[in-house]
Amino acid sequence: MKTRVKKWGNSLALRIPKPLAAEVGLDDNSLVELSLVDGKLVITPGVEPELRLADLLAQVTEDNLHGEVETGPAVGREAW
Repeated sequence: MKTRVKKWGNSLALRIPKPLAAEVGLDDNSLVELSLVDGKLVITPGVEPELRLADLLAQVTEDNLHGEVETGPAVGREAW
């Protein structure tokens, strides 16, 4: 199967035909791994990392903790 590489902003994009994408389990916004093997571009489905709230909160430190961000007055029926 052949397809064309097209310009997308400052990058290049590759369209994957739907039947081929379905065969390898790719959907819109799927993560893929790009690698070069013997001078050939190889695209393999990536593994989405499992995010857990406890792990994310463990990364918060005093150095990267920011204060409250003011977004303006309430505009709906927010309860504060």
